[in-house]
Amino acid sequence: MAVKSHITIEPGIKIAAQMSPEPGEEDFQFVRQMGVEYAVTWTSGANANYDYFISRRKLFENAGIKIYGFGNGSVHNQDAIVLNLPNRDEKIEEYKKYIRALGKAGIPHTTYAHMANSVWSTDPEEIRGGARARAFDLEKAQKQRPLTHGREYTEEEIWDNFTYFIKQAAPVAEAAGVMIGIHPDDPPGPALGGIPRCIFSSFEGYKRALEIADSPNVGICLCVGCWLEGGEQMGKDVIETIHYFGEREKIFKVHFRNVNKTLPHFVETFLDNGYMDMYKVMKALREVNFKGVVIPDHIPGMTNNHRVGTAYTIGYMKALLQRANEETGGA
Repeated sequence: MAVKSHITIEPGIKIAAQMSPEPGEEDFQFVRQMGVEYAVTWTSGANANYDYFISRRKLFENAGIKIYGFGNGSVHNQDAIVLNLPNRDEKIEEYKKYIRALGKAGIPHTTYAHMANSVWSTDPEEIRGGARARAFDLEKAQKQRPLTHGREYTEEEIWDNFTYFIKQAAPVAEAAGVMIGIHPDDPPGPALGGIPRCIFSSFEGYKRALEIADSPNVGICLCVGCWLEGGEQMGKDVIETIHYFGEREKIFKVHFRNVNKTLPHFVETFLDNGYMDMYKVMKALREVNFKGVVIPDHIPGMTNNHRVGTAYTIGYMKALLQRANEETGGA
């Protein structure tokens, strides 16, 4: 099934920057100087409405940048939805209202995650040149954090709650012309804080979830870093995953990130300093004619200016994309 969208998305891979929804002219200048024409951004529930979305879209477009995705922290990694807490239906209605507002404003994509207790990390660790980066050590994490919601949940509960949510959200996304890209669990695999990470922690989990959704507008926000964190436990490697889901037009957005090794202990790295050859990832995306955006994600800091790491990462990504386009015979 082809994605239902009222919004025109140009062919080809597009590199996008993560930006504040309240950027200054210097922010726009920085992104334009890198040769980037797309952005993704996030806001709070208070601003998740048509008036705010259309005002941001006009502001960005007047600066020569298109908003591809607009997240809403109030309904992302939402424990009420994942765990069937008392305000679940209220949060699902909030989510549907948000999707309708995105579609009305002409913004084609949103990212959703189904983790309940969010991304887990342990203390940052040192990588190349003394830079500090996000790390995760399973043994330390399990010792440091108890149950996050008072009890242990079952895998069946997590699956049932996802089904309840997505069966309501998918028809709204189709009517609005908005793509819902589901982000992998981070880290994937082990139950954390008493909550299983049993759906978006493997190839088979994604496959089953998308079959349940049964919608052209529900697909994947493929975080390469998360897939690399999981390693063999994901069932298929990231290149096989790109080919399977990409050929079925189920990859909507890509988070471009590398890590030094797999679970149970990994550290995020510069793109050229992890265990994955990131050119293979970009080439695979090109081979399946991916036409969404690829964004830098969890960028390691360089010097004391966050823009240095962003510029280094996006420059590296642009070089990989140029090579992939040349080797596959297209733009």
